Amino acid sequence: MRILTGVQPSGKLHLGNYFSVIRKLVDYQNKSDLFCFVADLHALTTFSSAKSQTENTYDAVCDFLALGIDPNKCAFWIQSEVPEVTELTWYLSMSITVPKLELAHSYKDKVAKGIVPSGGLFFYPVLMAADILAFNSDKVPVGKDQKQHLEYARDIAEKFNSQYGETFKLPEPEIDEETAIVPGVDGAKMSKSYGNTINFFDDEKKLKKSVMGILTDSAGVDESKDYEKSIIYSIHSLFLDESGKKDLQSRFTNPGTGYGDLKKALLETILDYFGPYRKEREKIAADPTYVRSVMKKGSDKARAASSQILDKVREKLGIGISKVSA
Repeated sequence: MRILTGVQPSGKLHLGNYFSVIRKLVDYQNKSDLFCFVADLHALTTFSSAKSQTENTYDAVCDFLALGIDPNKCAFWIQSEVPEVTELTWYLSMSITVPKLELAHSYKDKVAKGIVPSGGLFFYPVLMAADILAFNSDKVPVGKDQKQHLEYARDIAEKFNSQYGETFKLPEPEIDEETAIVPGVDGAKMSKSYGNTINFFDDEKKLKKSVMGILTDSAGVDESKDYEKSIIYSIHSLFLDESGKKDLQSRFTNPGTGYGDLKKALLETILDYFGPYRKEREKIAADPTYVRSVMKKGSDKARAASSQILDKVREKLGIGISKVSA
């Protein structure tokens, strides 16, 4: 079974990225055929500068490697280094309508917030469909809010298949109902675009500031607290087994513990959990030659896989003249 996933290099990885997708990747690469990429082309929809784009991409690669992605067990590459996907995007665009693209959440949400949308933002679902369909993906891990993009990929694939004959697999979503949406410090979905993230590779001072900034109600130290409505509990419980969750619940319900103490406990858990990963990341980031060699190996594997699909599509669309008889 081939599983495909990607993460935008639009800033430091946060707990939402980790618990919704990244934590599963090591397991996937040991049990399945994992294809994983850093989506630098998608990140251009929030472009700020060439310097930040380059740095964010490099940081994302180092993050993934530090968190356990093994280039010997999976295909791991940078999106822009596989041009077959961008070519496929153009061909797939003929199998979706403008009105359909106008319904995309990624587009509508930005417009509703008063953001002037670029053509890239509008075209975003087609590029994502190409990311998925170019590699004969069977399953795609997505959060609940990203499920629509996979539905777009399936719709495009179905239309192309009906027009030109069976070409693409119809991938299925892989959604973990318990951790599909991780709350940010304000209670909304944790997202870089909302500025409400907890970035686990931040230095300890920044990490502490993020955790201590989690919104709470007005319950005092001597009052019982509702853990079911607490952002602190929602985040902290992601790290815990059932026994740990029960212990944490008792700290909320039994008077005597303030929110400050509960935040400090969460910070300690984050630092302990990610401590080994943080050390590994420092070592990897200091060796750009190694990082480049890993990305070259991954892009070669990804190009070999995607070119097989692309050749089929070109043939079905009559692209090129190499097969025209003399």
